[in-house]
Amino acid sequence: MHISKVDLNLFIVFEAIYAEGSITRASLKMSLTQPAISHALNRLRQLFDDPLFERQGHVMTPTPLARSIIEPVRRSLRGFEVTLNGAARFDAASSERSFSLALRDVLEASVLPPLMAGVAREAPAVTLNTLQVSRRELESELAAGTLDAAIDILLPLSNDIRRTQLAGDKTVVLVRRGHPLVKRRALTLDTYLQLEHIQTSSRRRGPGLEDVELSRQGLQRRIRLRCQHYFAACRVVAETDLALTMPEGLARIVNQQFNNQLLPFPLDMPALDIYLYWHTSVDNDPANLWLREQILAAMAIS
Repeated sequence: MHISKVDLNLFIVFEAIYAEGSITRASLKMSLTQPAISHALNRLRQLFDDPLFERQGHVMTPTPLARSIIEPVRRSLRGFEVTLNGAARFDAASSERSFSLALRDVLEASVLPPLMAGVAREAPAVTLNTLQVSRRELESELAAGTLDAAIDILLPLSNDIRRTQLAGDKTVVLVRRGHPLVKRRALTLDTYLQLEHIQTSSRRRGPGLEDVELSRQGLQRRIRLRCQHYFAACRVVAETDLALTMPEGLARIVNQQFNNQLLPFPLDMPALDIYLYWHTSVDNDPANLWLREQILAAMAIS
């Protein structure tokens, strides 16, 4: 069937139902009546000769065919949007655009201050939303345009996702001043392995990067505490003999009020490389280009 015979608005409705899981919520999102949404869905069902969505309780569950076409549909809709937006130059000074950036919470403290300083200076009405998105969903969200960009470690994503490397970060070990096993600001590998450690992670289980590096040498440290946030871990370090291994840049921020010792990690460990990700469909989008420039500038001074 030729595209000229298809109402492309039907695919906007399709994506809305898929994203919301409900005809009611899709109608609210699009400011259309529920009968209008239902009518569009019926036309799509005839077009594809497939129900596309089946009601399970209060949720519209996509069929296998719907799941197979959602990403191409989202990429196409995003392409149309970029084409329309790209027709005009992005004027940061007058724009009221809202950008969404996927950012792990461990990076917020180092990335956001310089980033927002630059955004506020150049674009006083632009807003920024940072989100923690599952890495399994990162590519689909970038393709759909629900994310404008993402900052994360090196990830195995498809060629539809562009990336550029940002500044890396060294690994350091924090112990309290006056620690009985760490003297003269020196930390040997033997002493590191004698210490009891804090592991900071949002995951329930699994090793940290430092544990992977130790395991390569046939070594293992003792984890005494597993917690979620580096700020809390730094406070525990200040009040106990536990040690904390973490990225240096963040350590210098969250450790300011605790004044723990920052010591080099006692093994050669590659810097933790961070990458900026965006979808190929927004390569030349003026607004996205501006956002990426702001992020690159902020990471250069953070």
